[in-house]
Amino acid sequence: MTIRSVVFDVGETLIDETRIFARWADRLGVPRLAFFGLMGGMLAQGRELMDVFRVVKPGFDLEAESAAWRAEEPDSLRESFDSDDLYPDVRPAFAALRGMGLSVIIAGNQPLSAAPALAAMDLPVDQIHVSDAWGVAKPDPAFFTRVGEVAGTGHSEILYVGDRIDNDVIPAQEAGMRAALLRRGMLGYLHAERPDAKRADVVLNGLDELPGWIADQG
Repeated sequence: MTIRSVVFDVGETLIDETRIFARWADRLGVPRLAFFGLMGGMLAQGRELMDVFRVVKPGFDLEAESAAWRAEEPDSLRESFDSDDLYPDVRPAFAALRGMGLSVIIAGNQPLSAAPALAAMDLPVDQIHVSDAWGVAKPDPAFFTRVGEVAGTGHSEILYVGDRIDNDVIPAQEAGMRAALLRRGMLGYLHAERPDAKRADVVLNGLDELPGWIADQG
């Protein structure tokens, strides 16, 4: 099957979230090492990331805390990101894919603010989409329906790239797309060790491996 469009998740696929969570640790008054350790422990248990925040701060309300942080530090990055958080293999991989005549699209579970942050990086991409603008988030099948619509090609000609089996690989494949699992970030490494990682069409150690793998698909 020919791949014509490559669609990318955002967090820990394109964006290194280390600084974001370090700022959250500082915000909540927790040593960074302890916060990161709790994150790894919770994710290894299959629990939600928000459980970390609730353990550290019982009754934690993300919307209220984010609003308070925004009011106190309107000019800081807070829970957002900029070009310094972009993984170094992203631009070369995107450029190589575009050079192969492929459509390159970003579409992930992100707030509205992520779209202009990504656009400001002037990446060699055709489109940028975030879940909050669509009103639907992964792993909802409707998210992947939207991916197919914006790609404008058959679902079998789309490769979705992400760091999670549950949010990326399985729902993309159930939508008739191909899927790549990226061994990156806490979840990427954890999920690559699971038996169902073999469901992915390919498991990547970095985005630099992607153009070559696609070329080999004929």
